[in-house]
Amino acid sequence: MSTAVSQTWYMTQRQLMVFARQPAYAIITLIQPVIWLFLFGSLFKKVVELGGFGTTSYLDYLVPGVVVMSALSSNLWAGMGTLEEIQRGTLDRFLTTPISRAALMNGNVVNNGLVTALQSVIIVLLGLLGGADYPGGIGGIAVLILASVLLGTVFGALSNALGMLVRQRESIIGINTFLLLPLTFLSSAFMAPAQMPGWMRHIADFNPVNWAMVAGRSAMSDSPDWGDVLSRGGALLALAVAAVWLSIRTFRSYQRSV
Repeated sequence: MSTAVSQTWYMTQRQLMVFARQPAYAIITLIQPVIWLFLFGSLFKKVVELGGFGTTSYLDYLVPGVVVMSALSSNLWAGMGTLEEIQRGTLDRFLTTPISRAALMNGNVVNNGLVTALQSVIIVLLGLLGGADYPGGIGGIAVLILASVLLGTVFGALSNALGMLVRQRESIIGINTFLLLPLTFLSSAFMAPAQMPGWMRHIADFNPVNWAMVAGRSAMSDSPDWGDVLSRGGALLALAVAAVWLSIRTFRSYQRSV
């Protein structure tokens, strides 16, 4: 067990060093959340007057949505990194070593989780600087970050599996582009469920992206509904475990094909 953990951490450190050497990439990934926060936040700030948002400030409502959307959009591209390692032959060289096959995949997942947590903290701080209020305090923020990491794990692991299956950049780009907008807009990212059409609200109930938003918003409110937090968080955890298992199974299938 300790060997698998140490090997996973070694693979995580390897990828963290790549991330640390590309500060420009880290900055670029924050441009879109800043646009969502301050452009969308200013454009739609009066929409809270419609009611159902649970707050009088649209920025308060928007911050958890932006945190979750950022986790989704960044982790959807995790498979591109896996594909690059396949094309460079790096992944195949690791197959000649005694390193755990699960560690090869889980290192990527842990790296993505740490990066997602860092991005989430920065977005929360940006919202605070913009005037957002977080009645749930540090505990509520921690729940939001954990929910975003779990969601990122789900889509990061699925993206890795996709990269090993299709092995083509164009396919990953096409699938991600197809998924990103429906997953985002069929959720409560920008609009309170009470103001959404009935059919859209029902679809959102089955959308993992919305689960993370509901859990985070509830935990950050002045009167959290811990039933919502635990039910949505538990569903995300179960989905994350299943996605990681699937990525490991897909990797073993890839291993047999080389």
